[in-house]
Amino acid sequence: MMTKLKKTNSKLIAPCGINCRLCRAHIRNIKACHGCRDDIFKSKSCATCLIKNCEKLINGCFKYCFSCDEFPCAQISHLEKRYTSKYGVSVLHNLKEIQINGIRAFVRNENKKWICSNCGEIICMHKVQCISCGHAWRE
Repeated sequence: MMTKLKKTNSKLIAPCGINCRLCRAHIRNIKACHGCRDDIFKSKSCATCLIKNCEKLINGCFKYCFSCDEFPCAQISHLEKRYTSKYGVSVLHNLKEIQINGIRAFVRNENKKWICSNCGEIICMHKVQCISCGHAWRE
């Protein structure tokens, strides 16, 4: 049985613009990932992410990739292509929204956008059905 899922906060928005709150690794019940900005219970792919481990991010030059002089880099472009085609999520759109409207507005919009129309719980971007009620929200 699933417990009520917590809403997104700004700490769960990765430097690349992905909402970690919507990731299946964050939602899982055992050893849930705490998001890209935390190093607790990372999956191998998250721990070795080239974007998260970017030297400019590690050195604190900026918080989000749109501030980088190399934006969009090859890693962001690859992530954009993969997430747009597989999950219908555009990291470029997310980063642009954060840059223009700020992180608070982005988080508010994410908390409205990613709600199951059937049960009202937050949905997972990686699943085609709501994990709480099974409602198919994406084809």
